[in-house]
Amino acid sequence: MTLVYIAMALLGLLFIGVPVGFALAGLGAALIALKGLPMAMLSQNLYGSLDNFVLLSVPLFLLMSNILLKGGVGRDLFDAVQKWVGHWPGGLGVAALISCGLFSAISGSSVATAATVGTVAIPEMTRRGYGKGFTLGLLAAGGTLGILIPPSIPLIVYGVITEESIGKLFLAGVGPGLLLVLLFGIYTVIHARFSKTQQRIPKASASERRVATLRALPTVGLAMLILGGIYSGAFTPTEASAVGAAASFVLTMFFLRTLTWRTFYEAVRHSTSTTIVLFLIVVGAKIFGKAITIYQVPGMISDLVDLHLSSVDGFMVIVTIILLILGLFLESLSMLLIMVPVLFPTVMALGVDPIWFGIFFVILIEVALITPPVGLNLFVIQAISSTSLGVISRGVFPFILLMMLSVLLVYFFPQIVMWLPFAW
Repeated sequence: MTLVYIAMALLGLLFIGVPVGFALAGLGAALIALKGLPMAMLSQNLYGSLDNFVLLSVPLFLLMSNILLKGGVGRDLFDAVQKWVGHWPGGLGVAALISCGLFSAISGSSVATAATVGTVAIPEMTRRGYGKGFTLGLLAAGGTLGILIPPSIPLIVYGVITEESIGKLFLAGVGPGLLLVLLFGIYTVIHARFSKTQQRIPKASASERRVATLRALPTVGLAMLILGGIYSGAFTPTEASAVGAAASFVLTMFFLRTLTWRTFYEAVRHSTSTTIVLFLIVVGAKIFGKAITIYQVPGMISDLVDLHLSSVDGFMVIVTIILLILGLFLESLSMLLIMVPVLFPTVMALGVDPIWFGIFFVILIEVALITPPVGLNLFVIQAISSTSLGVISRGVFPFILLMMLSVLLVYFFPQIVMWLPFAW
């Protein structure tokens, strides 16, 4: 019953509107106090939860993505890609997806990806006769690639919690990320075949492609610098975030000249506020994790699994259902910080590969980004397009089904995840 009471208390705090970080920290502190343990444990956890070199990469990757967002690099990226594929059936949609994939390889943020590409792609796709629901759903779903294709902030946090190699997690995210781009792209082309309003744009000339590609080349080079540096061992993910933030500033301020000191200040301010919110959740999750460990909650869950589930299949089905339900009410990082400490001991006891589970987990919390009522990407796209949330939610539904298809493919063909980190 202890497990049930803790779960009900946490859900109750969240439902009445207590911010996630404060709900986790407050409940964790209350549980520790009820055990009669010294409250000095809280201050130790406050410091220890953030005393990690890897976590330095989070604010730096956020700063980089905000600099690129304010610097308008999405326009050059989208323009270059559409010059190559825009004349295909559904070409503008495919161009938006590829742009999301490329920007994801720089930013590590789903919100920044959706905002950067969506700002440019939505007006162009709407002008060319793409349905509003389909267009907005495509951009909301495409933005979720930002937390799967490396560098990914949730994968960094998962690596910190589980003490797994962040480099291997990044490599593991490449295959599923490309799989999602492929599935979304196939659906986009099929949708275009049956659409009577979409207008195909003329094929760009060789000179137009060359000019647009050269304009976008520095942005692509930035992605290659970050990922190539990590995978070659030239620098760690944390050092890569610092290199990326500095390079994005130089690129947008002095090379492209699209960033001003005012917009740079806005990027810094937004990155700082987002970092504070994220780190408050990290601190709260650390205190809550300490409390549930004292109450032996992970052991209780392991015992329940051993008693009622005889296979890994049953456990993964239960995990999927829990995460889909939580995704209706919690944003992605909160789900990760709450559930991973609870589930991870059972994952290890069942012999599930922790790298594979991290990617499986992140794909499922991607779904949370586009499921109402709290899907962050839905609100980002709504702010850009000034469209009702209902229209966006209907448009995103087919992409949710495709993401669940990718979950099945990753489960039945784990080499999609595992081939790159262990072949490297």
